[in-house]
Amino acid sequence: MLTITPEASHAIRGILDASDAPDGSMFRISPQGQDGSAPRSSLTISVTDSPPPDDQIVEGDEVAVSVDPSAAVMLDDKQLDASVDGGQINFSIGAQG
Repeated sequence: MLTITPEASHAIRGILDASDAPDGSMFRISPQGQDGSAPRSSLTISVTDSPPPDDQIVEGDEVAVSVDPSAAVMLDDKQLDASVDGGQINFSIGAQG
């Protein structure tokens, strides 16, 4: 199952707190390119206030991330991390460590 680093949890909380997203909103990870526009291994992160019922919910440090079932297969043994570079938040997916 995907894990969320403390850095990613902190970044997600900051983004959600600074946005006008309703309370209870969360990040959602889903495959990009389901319409054929990008490789199926590409992922996208968006904000949702009501994830689809078949999504997997991954809990982090005071955050929850909704993961599309087909993305969950790709992310089963991975971790979501974040770093800040020049004031910009960069999310990355890597091996659990």
